Amino acid sequence: MKVLKKHSLWSVTGLLAFTLLLVFNVEPKDPVVGKALAITVLMAIWWVTEAVPLAVTALLPVILFPILGVMDGKAITTTYFNNIIFLFMGGFIMALAMERWNLHNRIALQIVNWIGVSPGRILMGFMVSTAFLSMWMSNTATTMMMLPIAMSVATKLKDLINSKESVSHYAIGLFLSIAYSSSIGGMATLVGTPTNMVMVKIQDILFAGAPEISFTQWLMFALPLSVTMIGVTWLLIYFIFRPKKRWHELNYDSFDVYFKRMGKMTYEEKWVLSLFGMLVLAWIFRPGIKINDFFLPGWADLFSNKNFISDGTTAILFSVILFLIPSKNKKGKMLMDWKTANKLPWNIVLLFGGGFALAKGFESSGLSVWLGEQMQFGEYFPSALSLLLIIILMSFLTELTSNVASTTILLPVFAGIAISKNIHPYFYMIPLTLAANLAFMLPTATPGNAIVFGTGKISIRQMMKTGILLNMIGVLLVLLISITLLKWVFEISVHELPSWAILK
Repeated sequence: MKVLKKHSLWSVTGLLAFTLLLVFNVEPKDPVVGKALAITVLMAIWWVTEAVPLAVTALLPVILFPILGVMDGKAITTTYFNNIIFLFMGGFIMALAMERWNLHNRIALQIVNWIGVSPGRILMGFMVSTAFLSMWMSNTATTMMMLPIAMSVATKLKDLINSKESVSHYAIGLFLSIAYSSSIGGMATLVGTPTNMVMVKIQDILFAGAPEISFTQWLMFALPLSVTMIGVTWLLIYFIFRPKKRWHELNYDSFDVYFKRMGKMTYEEKWVLSLFGMLVLAWIFRPGIKINDFFLPGWADLFSNKNFISDGTTAILFSVILFLIPSKNKKGKMLMDWKTANKLPWNIVLLFGGGFALAKGFESSGLSVWLGEQMQFGEYFPSALSLLLIIILMSFLTELTSNVASTTILLPVFAGIAISKNIHPYFYMIPLTLAANLAFMLPTATPGNAIVFGTGKISIRQMMKTGILLNMIGVLLVLLISITLLKWVFEISVHELPSWAILK
């Protein structure tokens, strides 16, 4: 009942703020700007507080934009299904295929076997496995997959190690490492976390003439950050949760038994692994790779209409192939069926669409330009200091709000601020997107955090104690990687506004 009253209170608060902004329009000379702001505030309040389901809030632009004259109804509905949506769907279907044939467990245990079985190596094995899987799969799904394995490992350790208290303390770090690694791994690829795909689509909406941010470009920029963060996180967690005394009872056979129980790779696992590998390679090599004067043409260059082919095209191609290859061990079945594919989180698809629609409303109404003009005071800050403040703002805001919702709301705002300061929009937009994944302090920050907190083995104090240190380290690393690699990978000049960066 208390939860219901809380949600009702925030529902009314959102509607009241919406009504007041409509009545007292902030821009009487251009009422559409004020109307777009009112819709944005309503959606922000409902998204942040989850007064109504996130997907339901995402549908508001379909109703309010046409009624209030912000955008044509036909135009706004087209933003809900686009290339980024299909990229997400294709990647998720591949992830579901891996889960269906238990390939994810094999990959995880194999990595643990490769790395070793000391407490530090077990921790690293789980972190690397989780981060790797999260580069291609939903962070939530990855955490859900890895946590049962970690819990079974912790149980096995308690059977092997005399000091149960030592194992329990170490297990807390192991569980936290899975939640954190799922967020960190997701940074590295465009399909790794929804916020990355939101950024690419919003950039496309706001700056129609901007060059495409390719899968390879993002990987070259974000992978070094992700790898560094994994290393730092490992050091931090191991330092806090390491056993005080050496575990002499632990040996290689302790984990090898789990791997051997899986037996040889099945026919289906081999096919899914092969298709997964081909999909990753197809993503990487589609647009071609350019490093200084060296250029390796991409496979899309084989087609005369190569610009028609996108990462979404590639993802759906391999997803369809999964439905065409028959299973050997389940007669009459394919590697993928619609019953399994229907586990797609359609609420996230709608959330994406609502974010894209809101971004389109920012652009078409002129709200982005107006917000940028209102924050002109930021022009007195050096660009590096401004960037640091933006990263800090986003990393702590995302502890309390939906990552996707926060990114959706703030990206157009800071794009407008960048333009008002004659700074390349990428200099704010890309670090802000990465900062949305620096959510390590609270169970509410990410589904991964909530899942491991749900084990009942971790207290909020323990999560906050570790998470706040990791947040601060992450802020500094995002700032460092942005200042050093951003210009090189995306071939931009920070203090030079490109011709396409004009918000109408």
